[in-house]
Parts: sequence; structure tokens; C-alpha cells
Amino acid sequence: MGKDVIIACDFASAQQTFEFLDKFTDRKPFVKIGMELFYAEGPQIVRDIKARGHKIFLDLKLHDIPNTVKKSMAVLRNLDVDMTNLHAAGTGRMMSAAIEGLTREDGSRPLLIAVTQLTSTDQQIMEQDLLIEKPIDEVVMHYAKTAKASGLDGVVCSPLEAGKVHDACGKEFLTVTPGVRFADGEVGDQKRVMTPEQAKQIGSDYIVVGRPITAALNPVAAYERCVKEFCD
Repeated sequence: MGKDVIIACDFASAQQTFEFLDKFTDRKPFVKIGMELFYAEGPQIVRDIKARGHKIFLDLKLHDIPNTVKKSMAVLRNLDVDMTNLHAAGTGRMMSAAIEGLTREDGSRPLLIAVTQLTSTDQQIMEQDLLIEKPIDEVVMHYAKTAKASGLDGVVCSPLEAGKVHDACGKEFLTVTPGVRFADGEVGDQKRVMTPEQAKQIGSDYIVVGRPITAALNPVAAYERCVKEFCD
């Protein structure tokens, strides 16, 4: 897979999602299905969007004991998603168990990536709420190295950290980066953000973009702008 823009379809219903996707007549964007939509509609929403020809990143951020995560991944592997994720904070043992569960009998599996620190988290929040006093860059790199050692394909990280992750884990280790905003847009509740062009320059492999596309007056034009800035 080359660089791509993933649209975060953070909608409350299948109807809203399909109304949005119907706007795209010339392309089939890579889409992210997160907790809100998955919990509202269940696994069928994945099947329906896949049937429309979209690649899917299933963003459920699993984090539990290793056996529970393994069994959950064994269910998710049958949904034919292209990418899914978990929290690196669940430990290397949990991540290794996830790989076991996600791998099908023929040896194939979706890409599996780990969330390092959420892009709504900054150094102050991490120290106050999580009692983690190490520098956030050091924490992210440690989580990334643990994910790689556990057999994962990459991490979700801030675009600010993508280049450093590649330095620490290699160019083939994927960086999937939310927290991307246009230079003239609102940052919302994100703390660690970059523009699509900056994310490209620093080495992100995928950018995940939600409100700058989904809330735009012309979502297709906003998506095409992202693709131009990040992929071209």
C-alpha cells in the first residue's frame, strides 16, 4: 500500500454514512469506521461499506487481557477489513495475542496497528492524568518499538512523531496519523496537529482526516485537496 488519505466516517448511523459516501462518484475513498458507527450499526455496516468497494480501517482500539483480545480479533478477521487497531498500552503480550487471533487459517490477515498516545493527549495531560512523566516522544517511541517486536505492522501516532517512528522502527513500519488539519482550518480538540503537506514531508504513510472533510461545505473537494497535498 502507498500513501493514502483515510476519511474518518464518524457518523451516528448508516443512513448518514451512506449519504456522505454517495457524494463520491469518481473515487472510493479509504474510510475509517470508528466506535460510534460500529456500536450504532454493528458488523453489518462494515460489510455494507466493503460491498461498495471501499477499503476499511476498523478503528475499535481494543485493550483488554490477551485472551479476550485474541478472541475478539478472531471475530474481526472475518469482516474483511483492510486495517484494524489496538492500544499499545495493553502490553506486548496482548499485541502478540492479537496477531494470533487476527491471522486466518490461510495465513492472511488485515494490517494491525497500535495506538501509542492519542492525539488529544499532550505532555501535561499525560503527566496529570496518566502519571507518565517521561517525555511524550520517548513514550511513543517505546510503544512503537514494543509494537514492532510484537509483530504489528505499524502504529497510530501524531504526524509530529511519524518521522521519529520510522527512524526507530524502519521505513516499512507504518505510521497512521490522525490530527491532520488544513492550515486554514480549526484544530478542534486535537493537541498535536499538522497539515497534510507537513505530514507528507515528515513521513506519514496514511493520514486520517475527519471533520475537515466530513464537515466541509464540499466534502469531495476537501478530500481531493487532502489527496493533492498528501499524495501527489
